[in-house]
Amino acid sequence: MFEAAVKALTQMVSPPFRHVLFKSIGLALVMIVLIGVGLNHVFSWIAASGTTWAEATTGGHTAWQIVAWVLSFAATLGIITGAVFLMPAVTAFVGSFFVDEIADEVEHEHYPAEKPGQALPLWLALIEGIKTALLTIVVYLVTLPFLFVAGAGLFILFFANAYLLGREYFLLAAMRFRSPEEARALRKSHHTQVFLAGMLIALFVSIPIVNLATPLFAMALMVHMHKRLSPQRVELIEPKRA
Repeated sequence: MFEAAVKALTQMVSPPFRHVLFKSIGLALVMIVLIGVGLNHVFSWIAASGTTWAEATTGGHTAWQIVAWVLSFAATLGIITGAVFLMPAVTAFVGSFFVDEIADEVEHEHYPAEKPGQALPLWLALIEGIKTALLTIVVYLVTLPFLFVAGAGLFILFFANAYLLGREYFLLAAMRFRSPEEARALRKSHHTQVFLAGMLIALFVSIPIVNLATPLFAMALMVHMHKRLSPQRVELIEPKRA
């Protein structure tokens, strides 16, 4: 597992990976900015509407203007903080557009003599990306209250990310060679190894700024893991689709 992680990290500085990285980061940042701007407008509108209603009901223009400003400022800080915490969800979705490019590079570099994987249909990659993003958001919402209980939420969040990200990226790597059912069966039979590899992804995603490259590291790592956990050499497996 650690050898696979070293190979994934080493290849991330190669020119093909840098090209994918720049595209992935650019799209992720655009999405974060658009989400942030949209939410900021929504919260500002709510604050302004609430202030107008409060002034008409109770009077006191200046006091309510101060309250509206404080609420808008707090909302802005909340959006910025939320963007940091939601980065894994955004990168999971964005990464679904580039997983096959990453896998192709890993297979070409490290397994040139073996049968290459078959690119996932775009709709399937998008479904997996959306599913991972939504699950990540749900995990954040569930663990948020525990962040105030001696930091328990951080541990819950870490292990939940390890499970979710490890599971989804392994399936994406495996489905290049197998049907979705076969990929899930392989993951279940090696769930411990996949979870441990997912812990490396969770550690990677917990590092600010660096976590923008999560799709590259995670997919490269799981391509290596799939090769090691396959019951027979991949060149003997015919690509299948459900």
